[in-house]
Amino acid sequence: MDLSQIKMVVTDMDGTLLNSNHEVSPRFFEIYEELKKKNIAFVAASGRQYHSMVDKLESIKNEILVIAENGALIKKQGETLLTTPINKNEVGRILETVKPLEHVHPVLCCENNAFVGGDSDEFIEMLREYYSEFQIVSDQKQVDEEVLKIAIYHFKSSEIYIYPSVKHLEGDLKVKVSGANWVDVSDMNAHKGYALKKVMDKYQLASHEIMVFGDYNNDLEMLELSDFSFAMANAHPNVLKTAKYRTSSNNDFGVERILEKLL
Repeated sequence: MDLSQIKMVVTDMDGTLLNSNHEVSPRFFEIYEELKKKNIAFVAASGRQYHSMVDKLESIKNEILVIAENGALIKKQGETLLTTPINKNEVGRILETVKPLEHVHPVLCCENNAFVGGDSDEFIEMLREYYSEFQIVSDQKQVDEEVLKIAIYHFKSSEIYIYPSVKHLEGDLKVKVSGANWVDVSDMNAHKGYALKKVMDKYQLASHEIMVFGDYNNDLEMLELSDFSFAMANAHPNVLKTAKYRTSSNNDFGVERILEKLL
């Protein structure tokens, strides 16, 4: 494996760069400084909210490129480079689709805020891990901001309790099981692959010049763009099948081990 041409490293956050306690390791920040010396750019790509991502990467947030909301938002140094919102009519349709489902919690994800219903204290408490900025509203349909993504949560399983009910939206919208508890619905072009391709075009990078890490279905499109795509040991079966290489789990420094080889 010849990594000598790598100019950019792209990694997912939850289940990949973050351990099970949702932490970035001190080891990563040390490696990042070495990457910087070699002029290797770093991109964090997540289904998370932008604010939540940069909270995790506080010390380097003004140096890196951030792909947030599953690719619906790209920012660098606080400047917005791309937004890919959902059509307003589709927002109402998605909310109507999930309304009859029990124990399901939709989140309207906007560029600077998120909007949730206030019917579950347990959900609101859990949400704080993923959303630094959110507002409780009585009627999500009244939200007037541009919606980049609707993230839908179930405490037990998104694949069993949410996905079958929203699967029919595929074709008009991008529907992704993005975690054990989350399904994300967004514009057809709002995915990490679309966003990463924009980044690659901007910086004139080819597939052999980027290294990509991921663990879940919302990482598939960006993994396909790289000759050096890595699935975490804890990855979804689809990711293990798609990635060209494997690394150890997110709790066993899977990203850091490969980056040390790169250095």
